[in-house]
Amino acid sequence: MEVLKREPTAQTPSINFNPTNGLMEIKGRSIPYDSDDYWMPILNWFESYVVAPFQSTVFKINLEYFNISSSKRILFLLYKLNEISEKGLDVQVEWEYKSDDEDMYEVGQDYAYMVKVPFKFKEINEPEMV
Repeated sequence: MEVLKREPTAQTPSINFNPTNGLMEIKGRSIPYDSDDYWMPILNWFESYVVAPFQSTVFKINLEYFNISSSKRILFLLYKLNEISEKGLDVQVEWEYKSDDEDMYEVGQDYAYMVKVPFKFKEINEPEMV
């Protein structure tokens, strides 16, 4: 499997899914105009990864904002992590959020409640603008 990379735009997050070390990263904003057009290749890639995953998968999410349609796609990816965990492999979600973004923290808590894999919450302190 090849590494899946997508560069960020004003509407879409950066994606860096690496099957050779099990590190999956999503960062930025996810408000694509056509959610299916953006997310379907990513979901399909991840379906293939789940068939033969790395022995340890770390799923890092650091989103400043995402819309409802993106939320559904992210939840789909998180549910797929359950399948990896059920194979007896190590899986962890690292949910990163800005220290002043209580809403994003709560969304991560909601996701953690919905899936069976462990979540680690990491508060990010943004440097102050001078």
